[in-house]
Amino acid sequence: MERVAVIMGKMHSGGKKNLVMEYYRNIDKSKIQFDFFCDTDSNAIPQEEIEKLGGRVYQIAPYQNIFKNMSQMKGICKKNNYKIMHSYNGTMNLFSMFVGWQCGIPIRISESISMAHSADKKTILKNILKPFSKMFATNFMANGEACGRWQFGDKLFDEGKVKVFKTVINTDVNKYNEELRNATRKEYGIENNIVVGHIGRLTEQKNTLFIIDIFNALVKKEPRARLLIIGDGNLREAMLAKIDEYGIKDHVLYLGRREDIPQFYNAMDCFLLPSLYEGLPVVGVEAENCGLPMFFSTEIPEESSACEDLGVFMSLEKSPDEWAEAILKAVKKNMPVRKGKTESVKAAGFDSRVEASKLLKYYEDLIASLN
Repeated sequence: MERVAVIMGKMHSGGKKNLVMEYYRNIDKSKIQFDFFCDTDSNAIPQEEIEKLGGRVYQIAPYQNIFKNMSQMKGICKKNNYKIMHSYNGTMNLFSMFVGWQCGIPIRISESISMAHSADKKTILKNILKPFSKMFATNFMANGEACGRWQFGDKLFDEGKVKVFKTVINTDVNKYNEELRNATRKEYGIENNIVVGHIGRLTEQKNTLFIIDIFNALVKKEPRARLLIIGDGNLREAMLAKIDEYGIKDHVLYLGRREDIPQFYNAMDCFLLPSLYEGLPVVGVEAENCGLPMFFSTEIPEESSACEDLGVFMSLEKSPDEWAEAILKAVKKNMPVRKGKTESVKAAGFDSRVEASKLLKYYEDLIASLN
């Protein structure tokens, strides 16, 4: 059994954590085990679950203190003699790949799971690091074509040197369940409402404040509308202030950060993701699997939609009013005939069990090539 050094950076609630944990839960752990390297300021390390599955968690200094972060990572890697390091931090992979190279780890996988947008503060740093993000890596991976091309370039991608392993979900856990829908809607007093949902970090990237603008326009057209938001982030206070300013507090259910997510997909009538950029967002696949119309911004790659009949891509240049009109139309069309899309999602290659066995083979082939 080989242990893989999995470099997580911040292990917060959300897409990256869900992606890596789904592969980990489903990979054959008699052959491959994961050691998770997480920054100490992570807010959602599932340590108990990881250790129960035979994995290990190493908490190291946050990447803001990059030299201490690298030094602690190096100490652990030297001790554990890994053959594989797999890093999930986009352009920041440069630093862990360098540590892997220093420690003589022969297989160093740099993975791209996100992109950038000029309106996001982090983009300047990403653009500085991007040309160097291929350095010290031996292998390249991405969760979709757009991410792979963005970080590693068209040449490398067209040469077939960037391996795509999609964002995966547990299609059974996230399937549509009529009873769960009814029970959740009853519990939250939204049985007779049209429920628009959003789950994600409340940040500039996720365009949190635009979601409130869209919903404000929607309430004017449909007073029964309710907005259900799950997540936390640096825009929480600004979001709550905007809700107050619009006078729509009674129409919004803000539930903070939660891990019990499937019930809420079931309770919703559509999902809103007008992000400035994404890689291949987990929430989109989960929402569609549960039969929800899914509203993406056109900044998100079209490969993010697993079901053509549910994925709607809209420009951020369109007004909140235009978004609201389209949402209302889609919801009214979908409501009487809500159906889960588990089989479509599996067929599109987003099922964690199937994809985890492919990842295992990828690791095993790389190890075999060392000999």
